[in-house]
This record gives sequence, C-alpha cells and structure tokens, in this order.
Amino acid sequence: MSEHPYVSFGYLEADDLPTLDLAPEFDRVPAYDGGLSPAEAERARQLLDESLVISLHDHPVRFPADMRDTPAYNRTGRQHTAFAGLGASGMTVVFDNMMDGTACVTGHAPWRWDDVATDLGMRQADIAHQDDVTVVRRVADIEQAHRDGTVGIVFGLEAATPIENEIDRLDVLYGLGLRQIGIAYSDSNSLGSGLSEQVDGGLTSFGHRAVRRMNQLGLAVDVSHSSDRTSLDVCRASSTPVLMTHAGARAVWDIPRMKPDDVLRAIADTGGVIGMSAAPHTTVSAAHPRHSIDSVMDHLGYCIDLVGIEHVAFGPDTLYGDHVGLHTVFAHLLNLGGATAGPAHERVEYVDGLENPTENFANICGWLVQHGFSDDEIRAVVGGNILRALRGIWV
Repeated sequence: MSEHPYVSFGYLEADDLPTLDLAPEFDRVPAYDGGLSPAEAERARQLLDESLVISLHDHPVRFPADMRDTPAYNRTGRQHTAFAGLGASGMTVVFDNMMDGTACVTGHAPWRWDDVATDLGMRQADIAHQDDVTVVRRVADIEQAHRDGTVGIVFGLEAATPIENEIDRLDVLYGLGLRQIGIAYSDSNSLGSGLSEQVDGGLTSFGHRAVRRMNQLGLAVDVSHSSDRTSLDVCRASSTPVLMTHAGARAVWDIPRMKPDDVLRAIADTGGVIGMSAAPHTTVSAAHPRHSIDSVMDHLGYCIDLVGIEHVAFGPDTLYGDHVGLHTVFAHLLNLGGATAGPAHERVEYVDGLENPTENFANICGWLVQHGFSDDEIRAVVGGNILRALRGIWV
C-alpha cells in the first residue's frame, strides 16, 4: 500500500497522544484451516480475485492490542484505518460503521453529534492521503473500485441516535459522505425501540418521518440492532430496500440479537438483504455451539431456505484486534448481556475462520466452494445481492 507522510491526531497533538500498542493486521491468531483440496482452494482464490466482494458490516480499523486501552484510544478522536489489511482482503467494498457503540471520544456518552462529524472528517482525511482505498458514495464508485482493484469504504452509523430529533441532520450526514444508517443501537432513541428494551414501542412518528427522509436522500436503512416491531415498522414504512447488515436467524440461535422469521421475510419483501454476522457469541448454532465459520454458515443456510439466496450476504462485524476482549470491556456500555443472553454454549477466544476483515472472504469463498455452491451463487452472496439492493436505494 502506498503511504503518505500526513497523519492526523484528532483532538490531541502528536506529543500528547497516549502510548498505545495497536493490534496487528495479520496473524493475530492461527490461520483457519478449511481443509480444502488444491482444486477447491484454486477455485476459491479465483472467485475472490474476480468477484465484486462487499462486506455489509465490518470495522476495518486497528484497535489497541490491549482492549482495556480502547477508551483512551477513542478519545484521541481518530481510529487508524488498516490500509495494509484491506489491501490483502480481496474486498471491493466494506461498509464501515466507524466508532459505533464505543464512540466515547470527548465524553462518556456514545453517539454525540460532534464526535460523529469529527470522526467522518478524520477518517476521510486519512483516506485522502493514500491511493489504494477510496470513499464510496454511489454505485458507480463501487464499479470503479472493482475495475481499479482498490478497496472502497462506505461510511455508516449503527444508529441514528446522534441526529436526536433534528431531521435535517440526516441531510448533513449525507453531505459529509454517510450512505448507511441504523435506526437504533439496542437502546431506544427518538426514532424507535432497540432490541434490548423490555417494552417494544416500534417506530415512532419521528422515526417514520426519518425513514421517509432517508429514502429521499438515498441513505440505506439498517435494522440490525432495532427491536422486532421497529424492524417490521421500518420495512412497512420504507419505499426502498431495507438492510439487516449484520445479524442472523433467531430460529437457529434464540437470542434477542438474532431476528425472527417474520422480520427476515419482511426485509426480503422490501428487496433488501440480510447480512450474516460473526461477532463473537452471537451467530452460534445448536449444530456448531463453538462459534466458528460453520456456525455462521448454519444461519446462512437457514436464511437461504427461508427467503431465497438472492436476499442473503455477509456482514461479519470483525475488526483488527481482540473482539472478545472488546465485548468484555464494553459489555455494560453496549448492553451486550441482554442482547446475547440465551442457550448455554462454549465460549471462544475468537471466531475461527472469521476473525478479521483480511481473512473473512477468502475463508467464506473457500467454505462455499467446499459445500457445493455454484460460482453464480457465490458471486451473489459475496457482493452481487448487495449491489442489486443498493441500485434501488442510492439516488
């Protein structure tokens, strides 16, 4: 990857930065062994090289080697894009939700408006000073990235909480380059209920107006962390395809973080896409209770049977660092306890096969080849389905 001497440090001057070791972009854990034959490995490699590959949800940034340092790292106002890791990933495009639920940049509360605007500016300033990663704002940018062999980043938010009750802030975010936005992140906000609430109030009146404005602007709407009723309300209210960028099927693993069949069907009925997540201890399955790529693929198979292969994709929700450690540090802040409470299962140190954005799609292609998917089916689920949906969303 080409580098530029420019470096931004956000709110702190370079000399004031805390001394933090960042996690490596490669080989943090042992490589996944999928047991592919030489012919299968070659076919998987060609598919990864030639296909338009899109991750609906990942965090392509380097986190501290010790996740306990993450609050101090976030307060620098800058996360470090993993340029080398992205270059080796085989991805054409990755949907990046930036600091998401851990965005404690200037204070102790996540989702502050100034923090989001600053993060958008800082990340794009870094990207502008190198040549191999671009910012995606329209479908033509995805197609150009595929032709050029670069990696495109779509900036998004996991929740619309920072707009508070000011609908014009959606326009501002769109103008700053945002192209995807969630309704709520587990806790409720002015738009609707999150999935951790005891009482599911659904989409609010303001939420209905916000969804209409998102449709008009060309902001992709995500319901991954929304409640069941809110998700159904969004699907009824939206005039464009709705995304579930990173979750799974509750029928496969019965926890609130997964979605029930009626929500999965409603998303497909809008023309939308369901992205399979691999966040630790979420997309587990009874057949594979030790969370791994096999567990995630159990959710994929169920969703294919339920809504058809044209409505499924991958949003692995991985990062460069100890994801299990991140959940441990932010368990209370992210309200993960309620969202992932469910059947007893073995705890893991990492999700084997889907540990970071660099390895994800090589292993996904290999697994799909090994399990009898056709080339056309693989091209659809690793990017084609998402591109089709975006053509109906982005104006």
